[in-house]
Amino acid sequence: MSIRALRAGFIALLVSLVTASTAAAPAQAHSVRHWTATWSTANIPAAPDPFGGTNWADGFDNQSLRQPVRVSRGGSEVRIRISNVYGERSLRLTGASIGRAADGAAIQPGTLRPVTFDGRRSTVVPAGRQASSDAVSLRVTALEELTVTLYFAERTGPATFHPFALATAYRAAGNHLADRSAGAYTETSQSWYFLTGLDVSGRPGEAVVAFGDSITDGAFSTPDANNRYPDELAERLVAAGSRKAVVNAGIGGNKVLTDNNPGFGDAAITRFGRDALGQSGVRTVIVLEGINDIGLGEGPEAVPVTAPQLIDGYRKLIRAAHAHGVKMIGATILPFAGVIYPGYYTEHGEQVRDAVNNWIRTSGEYDAVADFDRALADPADPDRLNPAYDGGDGLHPNDAGMRVMAQTIDLREL
Repeated sequence: MSIRALRAGFIALLVSLVTASTAAAPAQAHSVRHWTATWSTANIPAAPDPFGGTNWADGFDNQSLRQPVRVSRGGSEVRIRISNVYGERSLRLTGASIGRAADGAAIQPGTLRPVTFDGRRSTVVPAGRQASSDAVSLRVTALEELTVTLYFAERTGPATFHPFALATAYRAAGNHLADRSAGAYTETSQSWYFLTGLDVSGRPGEAVVAFGDSITDGAFSTPDANNRYPDELAERLVAAGSRKAVVNAGIGGNKVLTDNNPGFGDAAITRFGRDALGQSGVRTVIVLEGINDIGLGEGPEAVPVTAPQLIDGYRKLIRAAHAHGVKMIGATILPFAGVIYPGYYTEHGEQVRDAVNNWIRTSGEYDAVADFDRALADPADPDRLNPAYDGGDGLHPNDAGMRVMAQTIDLREL
């Protein structure tokens, strides 16, 4: 065969391969799942509950754990995410299930589904790691409450958990994964354990991560009512016909610059990659942090923080987000002159807050601004929370204040 003939045959083969691959591309693209975080919580190492609630962070042994959560966005399938980031050893999860929540720990009839991991009912999550389940065929609607049940047949060791969840979790002795009724679940706690997120599949969506401290976490809002400001923001988006999700990455007592353990989590600059940028489908992060750096000081000797130090911390978060193509919204720090905690408010701290808020508003380093400070300030004394929005300690907003925070955010900036 001549060289010309060989060349012609080779070109024909290339054309046929390209044509075949082009024809197959739409089917392959159609089969790809697009996951979007629809609910999340940020975790800390096992510790006594800093707020004095019932605490199961020492772990579980032949017990079922049932945790209802409200999603922010719907989808055609759902998966759960389990965290053993702070575990001392591998976590053996014997089984899991998910269904639509009924009253308390009960599940709506006909909705209970088993959850698998790589096709198996059980899984092992190594210490320091997280695991995502397989897709579960359960159509989810926005603002619907789902219940995740986990069963641990053997001792887990200390739990990676989220204290002060403002949501009730339930515990039962033995394996009650398949129970529709709540009868076996006789113990309750106001924390989340091992469960760190839910994702939904469907058309590509955009997740908004509310990242912060106890104010973002919802402290002083009504328990089991989903009145945290990220919950209220999710409701606004649903009412506006948006497909965006809102997930909560707040931790009570959290600081920007330094760890605040035990009980208050890794520093924001440490956990931001996991708790914010690690969310499925994240496109925007709202940052409300810094008041604990100001009120509690830095380091073992509680050295007063300066505005340049805090601003440097914010810049690290902004650079990390922009490197991932994620938009950053800076939220101004709320007034706190009326705080009831001794030593938390000082004139120096007020000066730092004012300087930081001025930088957030005017520097242009954030992509947008949510001015919570001005929205919630007392008109008669802008350094204090408006009494109508004060949860009772001069620091944390009540339900009405949480609603105003959500209303302050320009939905177009999301």
